[in-house]
Amino acid sequence: MGLPSHQKAAVTEHPGTDNWHAVIKDIPVPVPKDDEILVKINWSGLCHTDVHLMKGDWGKSGLSMKVKVSGHEGAGIVVAVGKNVKRFKVGDRAGIKWVADTCGDCYFCTNGTDELHCPHQLNSGFTAEGTFQQYVTTSGKYASKIPDGVSDEEAGPIMCGGVTAYTALKRSAVRPGQWVVLPGAGGGLGHLAIQYAKAMGMRVIAIDGGKDKEEMCTKLGAEHYIDFMVEKDIPSRIMEITTYGAHGVVVTAASKTVYDQAPYMCRPRGTVVCVGLPKEKFNAGAPPMTMVLKNLNVVGSVTGTRRDVDEAFEFTARGLVKPILVRGSLKDINDYAEKMLVGELPGRAVLKIAD
Repeated sequence: MGLPSHQKAAVTEHPGTDNWHAVIKDIPVPVPKDDEILVKINWSGLCHTDVHLMKGDWGKSGLSMKVKVSGHEGAGIVVAVGKNVKRFKVGDRAGIKWVADTCGDCYFCTNGTDELHCPHQLNSGFTAEGTFQQYVTTSGKYASKIPDGVSDEEAGPIMCGGVTAYTALKRSAVRPGQWVVLPGAGGGLGHLAIQYAKAMGMRVIAIDGGKDKEEMCTKLGAEHYIDFMVEKDIPSRIMEITTYGAHGVVVTAASKTVYDQAPYMCRPRGTVVCVGLPKEKFNAGAPPMTMVLKNLNVVGSVTGTRRDVDEAFEFTARGLVKPILVRGSLKDINDYAEKMLVGELPGRAVLKIAD
């Protein structure tokens, strides 16, 4: 195939321990199976999920890395195709997502709405080797085609953070002209959620901490900004702005405090969408009296389907949603991961993978 036999990869050492870290190593370039493509990764995003898996934060919930290479926001060029692949040819651009493949035959894959719940799915950087390497094999059926107008460095974050924010906003059922509250609005998911919400006609109240986040959130389209480091009663402030409360609250912040407050930010029949995944265990929602009297909805939302990804790409191709990027390389994974954990990494981190 005219391809190298070995490649550079960020291999996770000691996952799930205090001594976890990524080490750059030479590993073999994989050969695609009949239904797979081989993608030369140009850029890969670094997601909170990658860091949580490498650290082993979710081990007690049964979510521990089964592979050596993390990463699930990869974008690049198809350099080889299996004999059964029809969707891609050499030279096409392809994206590799959190869901790397599904069985295509079970109830969830065939009912038209629930492919993300396929019990046989493979997940990049979790049960399938991830995108923090120069060459990755992946399903020719499930990989995404990256459209014109979306660069490889933009595509990675859109296939995870972008589609997650977009799908959560759809789950909120907030209509154009209605209020949506976005706790964690200045983060990797939140800053994309502001843009999608604005493009979808929603009125945005952003919650985060600090003047820098305020400047970013208002620039991206938030009508109001609430600084949690200053405001002591956020639900009351939401009521002042909206009179009756927000129509929806999309919680991207993995904070118990935010999850506790979210139902009280909603008006009757409002919806809380759970997105952020905390390390500690607690229940999302409110006491039954509040849930019943306010007729509230509390729903979960996880990434997005292939169609959702295509729709999310369209917003970027049209110039409506642009991720704010912090660019680095494979050698920056450990440093970026630590900064991400303490909230010092604005927007989305993307790593240059290919030489």
